[in-house]
Amino acid sequence: MVDRHYAGGVPVPYPDQHQPDGRFARAGPQPDLRRRVVNSSPVLSVKNLGVEVGTGAGARPVVSDVSFDLAPREIVGIIGASGSGKTVLARALVNWIDPPLRISSGSVEYKSQNILDLAGGRMRLLRREIAYVGANPMGALDPTLPVGRQIVEKLSAVVPGIDPSEARKRVIDLLGAVRIPSPRLRFDEYPSQFSGGMMQRALIVDALISNPAFLVADNVTQPLDVTVAAQVLRLMRELTERFDTAVVFVSSSLPTVKEAADQVLVLSEGRIVERNTPQRLIDAPQHPYTLQLISQIPKIWTSEAVAVPRTTSAAMPTISIRDATRTYRVRKRGTFAAHSEVRAVRNVTFDVMPGENFGVVGESGCGKSTLMRLLSRLEFPDSGSVICDGEDLSKLRGKTLLKFRRDFQLVLQDPFNSLPPRTSIGAILEDPLRVHGMRNAKEIRERVLAVMAEVELPANLYDELPLGLSAGQRQRVNVARAMVLEPKVLIMDETLSSLDQTEQFRLLALFEKLQAQHGLTYVFISHDLAMVRRVCNRVAVMYLGEVVEIAHNERLFFDPGHPYTKALLSAVPTLEERRYKPEECLLEGEPPSPIDLPPGCSFASRCPHAFDRCRAESPTLTARNHGELAACFLVETTGTRAAA
Repeated sequence: MVDRHYAGGVPVPYPDQHQPDGRFARAGPQPDLRRRVVNSSPVLSVKNLGVEVGTGAGARPVVSDVSFDLAPREIVGIIGASGSGKTVLARALVNWIDPPLRISSGSVEYKSQNILDLAGGRMRLLRREIAYVGANPMGALDPTLPVGRQIVEKLSAVVPGIDPSEARKRVIDLLGAVRIPSPRLRFDEYPSQFSGGMMQRALIVDALISNPAFLVADNVTQPLDVTVAAQVLRLMRELTERFDTAVVFVSSSLPTVKEAADQVLVLSEGRIVERNTPQRLIDAPQHPYTLQLISQIPKIWTSEAVAVPRTTSAAMPTISIRDATRTYRVRKRGTFAAHSEVRAVRNVTFDVMPGENFGVVGESGCGKSTLMRLLSRLEFPDSGSVICDGEDLSKLRGKTLLKFRRDFQLVLQDPFNSLPPRTSIGAILEDPLRVHGMRNAKEIRERVLAVMAEVELPANLYDELPLGLSAGQRQRVNVARAMVLEPKVLIMDETLSSLDQTEQFRLLALFEKLQAQHGLTYVFISHDLAMVRRVCNRVAVMYLGEVVEIAHNERLFFDPGHPYTKALLSAVPTLEERRYKPEECLLEGEPPSPIDLPPGCSFASRCPHAFDRCRAESPTLTARNHGELAACFLVETTGTRAAA
């Protein structure tokens, strides 16, 4: 049977008597949740580990001479830019290296045995005690089975004889612990029905359900919004405290590693170039590569580091959305004709001006992606309107619709699944031109090569397949596919969320250059507040389908008008001193279900300042100052409901 303890309000499952490896699960309250490294033999000992790609004279090293120990309860952080060898090293630690990669040297010792020598059934048995969570969640689970059922299968394998109803309850509890909304309903949904962020959290549950002796977490927080990422880091720390579980935490974000790790290893070109505690590494970096990584971390509350473009004074907005609402009908599981209504977007109103960088931020599930589909005419609002360049999108047909498709382009989040793998890069970029009527092969090729040069893709990639490209190069192909049509507006839906800091830094510089050359208008839909701080003129904050605040960049980050905005800012990973303290602002409890919204303000159940009126009436956007708006009764109600 499986019992459950609660660490700081977060449920963590563990076997009632013994762990899979025979360790006794310590019961009873643990009031001190600070990380403590146990002075005992290491859980994992990595010695002179090397990984190569290729064979013979063509072999080249990917990971070289890596050595470190991992103690019980310790979290070791590994940071580095894209291409530094982080993911290859992470997979080698769990004996998951496939051709053309091969182990070239060294050992990974667990329980006095080199796991790199294990295969078949022996390795399968060991995988009950070790866990790996990767950075690409969408292809990790069987698409034909419900997510919850797959996790229950793993729990049943780890704890034989567990009652099925008890297993289901434990999985639902842990899905709720990582803030998956409506976990009972989500338990029976398929992977295709989960967003990328929700899938990442489901895989974290899948890893934690077995209470592993050590866990390798490879960029697990990168696709998550800031509040969920903070919750996941807290959950991992509590897991190490409760059960002596050790964690190898791989990330490209030094601020995130600082929050999680006891020691940090800096990886460059497959080698460890520096190791230290997080604070010492930040205060006194020794290696030039570490200095470079630190220099590329976006500043949030350092005003001098922010340089957003000025907007034009045009009278007509490029995009104008008015009271847009979108509701989905979802059949209730186990019924024939009963449905629930998911209110994904509710009464959203704002303008985007020509040449502006407009940001939309909020937690996963707040309605950002649904809003993106409305702005790009992939879906229509149930009520309200979306007007672009003076045209109501719902009325566009024929040539006017084709012109809209050319002028308003969308760049999506996933650089791996958004490109056809068996089509050359040149053909991918040619296709939009052919769709829009260009027929001259020479002109098409010249236009494609010109755009590839603009986005800094080498011309020799024209006839290559996307398979060998890095995530950053793939996103450049996606940007080029949008830019080849010379659009007016680019809608960026989490475009940078799957990239490391270094590649984000380069792409943001590219976006600035393209905007200066072509007068582009950007809409950045993102959970990355540090990126939004750097590039956006104005920002809209969404919560449960509603826009709860709209403000200029400086005002939003230094004087937010809504408690939810403060909560988001308090959770941003940063090397700076936080302006808003997590212990004062970070959200408690779960957001209400978009299927069953409570009366009054939808944020009232989580707001530290809520009073009786908040639970009875729903606030509307109210003018604060200089065009800023906030939907909160704490804002003086001297204004009326306004358009942005």
